[in-house]
Amino acid sequence: MKRVAVLTSGGDAPGMNAAIRAVVRSGVLHSCEMFGVRNGYEGLIAGDFLPLGPRDVGGIIHQGGTMLGTSRCPQFKTGEGQSAALEQLRRRDINALIVIGGNGSQSGAYALTQRGMNVLGVASTIDNDLLGTDVSIGTTTALDTAMEAIDRLRVTAASHRRVFLVEVMGRHSGYLAAVVAIAGGAEAIVVPELDLPPEAIARQLQASHQRGKSHAIVVVAEGARYGVDALSSYFRDQRQQLGLDLRITRLGHVQRGGAPGVYDRMLATRLGAAAIEALLAAENGVLVGLRSGAIAMTPLSEVAGRTAPLDLQLLELAQGLAT
Repeated sequence: MKRVAVLTSGGDAPGMNAAIRAVVRSGVLHSCEMFGVRNGYEGLIAGDFLPLGPRDVGGIIHQGGTMLGTSRCPQFKTGEGQSAALEQLRRRDINALIVIGGNGSQSGAYALTQRGMNVLGVASTIDNDLLGTDVSIGTTTALDTAMEAIDRLRVTAASHRRVFLVEVMGRHSGYLAAVVAIAGGAEAIVVPELDLPPEAIARQLQASHQRGKSHAIVVVAEGARYGVDALSSYFRDQRQQLGLDLRITRLGHVQRGGAPGVYDRMLATRLGAAAIEALLAAENGVLVGLRSGAIAMTPLSEVAGRTAPLDLQLLELAQGLAT
């Protein structure tokens, strides 16, 4: 009988619980003995395991976050930390580990495969910047959450003839910002992939005003070089010249929380079940994702330490439609 552990790591994402549920129930269906690891790689190093059966994961598919808890664990980046984690797995005769998470989490998964452990990754990050998958668990729910906020802010912006700087998540990727800017009809967008100085944003807003717009939304990814603080400072200093009444809204971690939408529940369920099937088919060291609507396996060696580039056509579309 295979003994399989599952953990969630890094930033939480709506749908992680649905993925845990699918992994556990699919594993039991295929006669695997299933274990959960609390608090990500931190719990793996500490040996914080618990047995999981079908009833233990009942009633969680609709819940946001992760029942197992998660963490960011600098210790796991060291050889000593990885050795301690492997010892905990071997002590319990666990044959395989399934890691649900994003870039950093899958880099950790790859490190364990390099040291002889059978590890599979499941793509989960709201930033949607993982190679090997078109969309990752949590992305669509985060987009819907940000979109609802921008729709509400648009009403206030129009009522008061104001410019709103709306900061969305994305330390290294502008995917969330690009999509919600397009879907929300934003007048300008600022992302890490394209260094637009405050002067350029000001010109876009002035041009928008000259075309008859009385208000504006600027979507800013948190990792942009010229973020909301730099923009706000510039606009404040140039207020008399620009004539802009400015407000800032940082959506922050509200984008991570809340119940996953239908798409994320389905995606998480498909990927979680596929991870067990891949394990039983003797796959090792791969990320389970979705490409062109089908389950796809990508070697962790091609995923670890890399970030999927933003499709610059999204930026062109956002800028072209902001007329």
